[in-house]
Amino acid sequence: MFGGKAVYLDGRLTLYFSAKEEPWRGVLACTNRVHHASLLADHPELSPHSILPKWLYLPESADRFESVAERLVALAKRRDPRLGVSSQPKQRKRPKA
Repeated sequence: MFGGKAVYLDGRLTLYFSAKEEPWRGVLACTNRVHHASLLADHPELSPHSILPKWLYLPESADRFESVAERLVALAKRRDPRLGVSSQPKQRKRPKA
C-alpha cells in the first residue's frame, strides 16, 4: 500500500509505516475521525495527514518520534478501539445498458 508497510490486526488496518518523502515519511495511525480528539489529546505530536486527513500522522522528523511510535504500537497491540479501520467492500460498476 503506497509503498510502505501496513499493519492489520483482527482484519483492520491499524498502522502504516512509510520511509518515503514527506508527507509519507513516518507513521500513520489509521482511525476514524470520531477518535481524533481523544488520540490528539493523548498524543499531541500527531496531526491529520495532509493527503489522508481521516488518518493521523506522526512525521519521522518529530522530536519524540520513537517514543510516540512505540506508544502507538503498544496501543495497537492492546487492540485500542480508537485504532483501526475496516476496508469497505468495493462497489462493482454496472455495465451501461
